[in-house]
Amino acid sequence: MPDRRRFQLQLMALAAAGTGLSRAAQAQAGDFPSRPVRLIVPFAAGGGPDLLARAMAVRLAPALGTGAVVFVENIVGAGGIVAAQNVARMAPDGYNLLMGASSHMVQKAMQPSVKFDPQKDFAPISRIGMAPSILVVAADAPYRSVADLIAAARKNPGTLNYASGGVGSAAHLCGAALAVHSQVDVVHVPYKGSVEIVPAILAGAVHFAFPIASTAAAHVQSGKVRALAVTGAKRLAAFPLVPTLLELLGAGDLVLDAWFGLWAPAGTPVAIVQTVFKALHRAFEDPALRKEIEDTGTVVGLSASPQEFTGFMQAEAAKFERLVKAAQAGMQR
Repeated sequence: MPDRRRFQLQLMALAAAGTGLSRAAQAQAGDFPSRPVRLIVPFAAGGGPDLLARAMAVRLAPALGTGAVVFVENIVGAGGIVAAQNVARMAPDGYNLLMGASSHMVQKAMQPSVKFDPQKDFAPISRIGMAPSILVVAADAPYRSVADLIAAARKNPGTLNYASGGVGSAAHLCGAALAVHSQVDVVHVPYKGSVEIVPAILAGAVHFAFPIASTAAAHVQSGKVRALAVTGAKRLAAFPLVPTLLELLGAGDLVLDAWFGLWAPAGTPVAIVQTVFKALHRAFEDPALRKEIEDTGTVVGLSASPQEFTGFMQAEAAKFERLVKAAQAGMQR
C-alpha cells in the first residue's frame, strides 16, 4: 500500500476513535448524575467546614437535577492530607468531589513529599467561600489583647503553645506567621481536626489558637473564648469590635484568609465539571444558604468559572510557598 494511502487510513482511524471517545464523554456527561454524588470533607464532623458542606450539599442535590443525591462523608487525618490523597486516586467521573482548601496548598508547600498535588491531581470546579481566622484565648485567660499575648510569650519563651487542626492547616500557618513576625518562641500543638481546637483551649491544654471564623464564631458569641484579633484585611461584620492583626501590627503578611472550594479528580470530563459548576451557582441563588454561611463569618466568593478558580489556585500556591519559606523556622516548631 502506498505510504500516502496508509497515512490517510491512519488519520481516518484516529478521527473515528476520537469521535467515539467524544460521544462517550458526552453521553456520560448527559447521564450525570445517575447515582449518588459523594462530597468528601477532609475535616471532622461538627466543625465549621463540615457544617457548611452539609448546608451546601442539601441545596446542591436538587440543583443537579430531579432525584439527584449528594451526601457528605468525612475522611479525617493528617490535616486533610488523607482525604486529598484518597480522592486524587478516585475515578474521574464526577461522583467523588472533595472540599479542597487553602490548607492543602500550604501542606504541599510545606511538605513537597505528600502524595498529592492540588494543581496536578485535581480538576478545580469553583471556589466557594473565604474566611479569616480568629485569634482566641480562653475567656478567663489573662491576655486581653494581642499585645498582652506577645508580651507573655516574650517573657516566657518556649512555654506558650497554640493549637491547630493539623500540620499545614490555616491555624498552623497563622500561628507560625504571628510567631515569626513578633519574634517569639511558642510551641505548635497539632490536633486531628479544627473541631478539637476550642475544646483544647477550654481544657487549658493550649494558650491560644487561630480557628477559622466558621469554627470559632459560636464559641466567641457564647462567651466561652475571647477574640483578640482576626486575620482578614478588614473587620468581620459579625464581630465589629474585634480588630485585625493588620490594624494592630501593620503587617500585610498577617492578612491570611482560609478558603475552600470544590475539586474533582484530575481527568474529570469538562462537561461534568461544568455541570457541577452551574449547579453550585444555582444552589447559591438560595439567599438562606448565603445567610447561613455568612453568619459564620465566611464570605461567599464563587469563582466566575473553573478556569478562574484554576488561576486563583496558582496565585495562592505561589503566595504560600513564599510564606512558608519566610516562616520556615516557625512552621517547623
